[in-house]
Amino acid sequence: MRVPLIAGNWKMFKTVQEAVVFVKELRGTVKDVEDVEIVVAPAFTALHAAAEAARNSNVSVAAQDMHWEREGAFTGEVSAGMIVEAGAEYVIVGHSERRRLFGETDGIVNRKVAAAIAAKLTPIVCVGETLEERERNETLAVLDRQIKDGFDTVTGEQISELVIAYEPVWAIGTGRTATAAQAGEAHAHIRTRVKQWFGAEAAGQCRVIYGGSVKPDNIRQLIAEPDVDGALVGGASLDLKSFTAIVLGSRPAAV
Repeated sequence: MRVPLIAGNWKMFKTVQEAVVFVKELRGTVKDVEDVEIVVAPAFTALHAAAEAARNSNVSVAAQDMHWEREGAFTGEVSAGMIVEAGAEYVIVGHSERRRLFGETDGIVNRKVAAAIAAKLTPIVCVGETLEERERNETLAVLDRQIKDGFDTVTGEQISELVIAYEPVWAIGTGRTATAAQAGEAHAHIRTRVKQWFGAEAAGQCRVIYGGSVKPDNIRQLIAEPDVDGALVGGASLDLKSFTAIVLGSRPAAV
């Protein structure tokens, strides 16, 4: 049985102090939750402080991005080793904002995934279609391309350990959410492809989570879909009450 994973992507919000206060309060409100993995992804500046605040708790920390090289003349970039040293266990790779605003390709995503795995970070790899692609009925073809090219050279054993986040681009920060049925269809397709290309064991173990305007009032319908294993939460993860409600709503007993 796959353990649900709820990850909060804070994007460019929260100072170091605000991140520490949030994590300290969060660890108190979820201290008895043993059946959900809980992750928060602060900005790079707050990564170490947030990891320290989460130490010896059931809250883990993720970076929001990383560079694929171990070191080098890449102004403004952060390597996997630096992220590990700061205390992170996860890293978000290929978020639609990185793809859309900063030109990241499937090839770049692939290099980052490989670098994260090599550094023993768990990548949360984002895939998903734009509104135009959905309206042209290209959703499944887009997912196929992103999975095939984004996971090129990745083994089935490695796929088993990472997390795939399906995030329809048209539902991010728009207030629009894919229906549970739409999310379920996409997740089932992703798992089918993982089974075809990486094996049944990888498909059974790899967690596929949903991202796109997740809120306390829709998490239960989403998580009830058999192939939805959690959520990558954006705006609602900035508020302690709503993020805690999403965590509690994703518990197997709550569905």
